[in-house]
Amino acid sequence: MSEGSSHFLTVTMAFFAIMNPIANTPIFLGLTDGFSAEDRRWVAFRGVLIAFGIIAVFTLAGNEIFKMFGITLPAFRITGGILIALVGFKMLQGEGSSVHTPTSDDNKNSRDAKLNIAITPLALPLLAGPGTIATAMSFTTGDDHENIGLVLGALALICFVTFVTFCVGEKLTDFLGQNAIKVVTRLMGLLLAVIGVQMLITGIQGVNWA
Repeated sequence: MSEGSSHFLTVTMAFFAIMNPIANTPIFLGLTDGFSAEDRRWVAFRGVLIAFGIIAVFTLAGNEIFKMFGITLPAFRITGGILIALVGFKMLQGEGSSVHTPTSDDNKNSRDAKLNIAITPLALPLLAGPGTIATAMSFTTGDDHENIGLVLGALALICFVTFVTFCVGEKLTDFLGQNAIKVVTRLMGLLLAVIGVQMLITGIQGVNWA
């Protein structure tokens, strides 16, 4: 496997783990309870599209954001690694991370606003939460346009998978069952924890201790 293919696979798996469409499907179904199939598809499409847009902005503008706030790459990798590892640890324990899970107030407001749930809590913070943004920016720091293209391609692929998963959500949850979804969530949590620790190690190695 070439280096580019290997990197694309790593980024894709990272996005899949952090966005976790399988575990988020029951949440999506709960948020859209009572919606028609057409409205549910529209909410899923809008939410995924908004999430892609948010993450893409941070992916493309990452360097400028770093310069604006005087952030170094090692510092971001250390912070992002800790954040991602914590999200993974919570998932590994079968708990929802507070940075990715909508609150009861979010859910209440989203139902009152009906289709506006595509913006919050679906796009933010469920799909494009801090962990997802940190993951995208960590993989695209630097001026390598080919690398940025790979990351955006991986993001687009996972967004498409998420949309399809949400659209067939009822059949998927019936087929897998809650226990299987919990197992997948824990596996994704383990993967995220490892990715987070690797980011942390890379960040520490890049620190100028002099």
